[in-house]
Parts: sequence; C-alpha cells; structure tokens
Amino acid sequence: MKLFFILLILFSLSCCAGSMRVSENQASERTPDDQFFEGTGQGYRGPVTVRVRMNGSSVTDIVIVDSAEDKFAGGSAMDELIDLVIMYNSTDIDVVSGATESSRGFLEAVENAILRR
Repeated sequence: MKLFFILLILFSLSCCAGSMRVSENQASERTPDDQFFEGTGQGYRGPVTVRVRMNGSSVTDIVIVDSAEDKFAGGSAMDELIDLVIMYNSTDIDVVSGATESSRGFLEAVENAILRR
C-alpha cells in the first residue's frame, strides 16, 4: 500500500513539474505592431519577472521570465492569472487563494511592465 502511494505521489509530481507557462507559439504569433515590456514584482519567495506582449493597448501574451515561486502553488496560480489578465485585459482581478503573495507579485510585475509602455 505504501508503494502505491509513493508511486502516486511521484506520478503527480512528474505531471506537474513543468507547470510554469512558457508561450510555445510566441514567435509565430507575432505581428509588426507587437511590443514587449518587462516588469518585476515581489512574490512570496522573491522577485517575479514577466515579459508582456502588447498589441496597441491589449495584452496578448505573458511569459514568466524568472521566478523563485513554488512551481506547484505559485506556478499554477500564475498560469491561471496569465489567462485571466489576457482575457480581461486587466490586472484588476482577484488573487488565487492559497497563493496570495505569489499572485500579488505576478500582478505587480505585469502592472510594472504595462507602465513601461
């Protein structure tokens, strides 16, 4: 029975290990009007740096450039927030429960990137 639980834990860890989102099609989706801005915010475990792609005033992609956040809690929260920021074109969204400081650091980084434009 212990072996079953150990294997279950190892399997779940291996499935989630790459949870930090990286845009796979960033180069192919580019348009001449795209602009890229970087920003940094303070997460739970340290700085969070993001690269925000904008077309006009719309956020079209966000890539986490550097982060010391936990890949399971903070990383999955940031993945969720990427989708929400792009969907609503705003950082005025709720933080993810259980990853409050990681969420705040991510949103601060996005805001700082947007302010650089």
